[in-house]
Amino acid sequence: MPLDDKKLTRMMSAAVGLLVVSVLINYLDRGDLSIAASMIQDELRISPAQIGFLVSTFSWTYAACQIPSGWLVDRFNVNWVMAFGFLLWCSATAVTGLVHGLAGLCAARLLLGVGESVAYPSYIKIFAKHLPAHRRGFANSLIAAGVSLGPALGVLVGGRLMARFGWRPFFIYFGLFSLLWLVGWFFLMPRGDGLARAGRHVGPGFAEILEQRSLWGCCLGLFCVNYVSYFLISWLPYYMIRERHLTLRRMSTIAALVYLMSAIFATTCGWLSDRWIARGHAPTLVRKGFMTAGMLLSAVFLVSGVVAPGLHLAMALLLGAGAAYGVSASNTWAITQVLSGPLAAGKWVGVQNSMGNLSGIATGILTGFIFGRTGAFFWAFTATAIIGVIGAISYVFIVGPIEEVRWRSSNSRFDTASPAA
Repeated sequence: MPLDDKKLTRMMSAAVGLLVVSVLINYLDRGDLSIAASMIQDELRISPAQIGFLVSTFSWTYAACQIPSGWLVDRFNVNWVMAFGFLLWCSATAVTGLVHGLAGLCAARLLLGVGESVAYPSYIKIFAKHLPAHRRGFANSLIAAGVSLGPALGVLVGGRLMARFGWRPFFIYFGLFSLLWLVGWFFLMPRGDGLARAGRHVGPGFAEILEQRSLWGCCLGLFCVNYVSYFLISWLPYYMIRERHLTLRRMSTIAALVYLMSAIFATTCGWLSDRWIARGHAPTLVRKGFMTAGMLLSAVFLVSGVVAPGLHLAMALLLGAGAAYGVSASNTWAITQVLSGPLAAGKWVGVQNSMGNLSGIATGILTGFIFGRTGAFFWAFTATAIIGVIGAISYVFIVGPIEEVRWRSSNSRFDTASPAA
């Protein structure tokens, strides 16, 4: 029989905390190369185009490995898949500081993408397996907060440490120090069947998952949510320096505040969504409501911020864009976990995250093309806002009711019910 709801939640608290730390490390590791880009360019004497290629290499393997990683977490013990992926990506970070030459750096970044590809399928699988539906919003919002805090710490702390000690020591020591996370994971990883009932647990195959309209709605929605996220992380600092003429130090402070606002609103809205569902409100209305409101508000704040005449007003509106992104990020994966259920969580997330992270490539190509053709950021911000609106439409009209799909190929089910689900 499944464990008691409260007992299971207490057991998961430490594990969730460790997973939040892991996503913080995850986004520090994937973003630290952008901070070190100018130093690497000067040391290796490579062109800006080569730097752009180097930065993009992570996204190729990260997106390509999502589906295999989803299969792995459904097929094998997700705790050990997560541990192996973490070991791989931290090792890749340390190796980055040791290699010389563009080819070696690209190889290290490709390896980083392979290792980090297990993270989100593992998070979703663990939460779907060990947390009841009405408690997943807050847990997922903490992961979303880590996504925003990683770049914030990278800008504020990583940049200063690299400036003082050099980029190579930072990569080496941060990669090795991060491995201490594995010690805590070995002791605190969730164990047992979680919410599973007794019996064999045979989940659906990819063919059956791909038949679901809601999967494609989630894929399009995640692409749009991630596009806004990648735009804020990759282009906001550049925009503030080139078009708003801020100093590097002032830019770092404001960019960190934007990411911090995302983290605060993601956590708050995740907690609120769980509270409202626990009080009897329909999960479909609550989850989709946060997604839609967040994406639409992101669009409004982005366009308003880029056309605002004064610097202070523009920065305030961009802080609003960061907060609005946090509103939508709070429920992105909670929706996925409910729809897929524990039996299909890994495969579903593998497909969804693979499609969704193509936006990392699209953001760079489209924004760079628009800025290069126009010499200004207005249309780049507008394009991002339009994509945000498309994301809201996708969650409202393509994604179906937020309830677990009844898989015809499953001969066992998980108890994912909650008092309000």
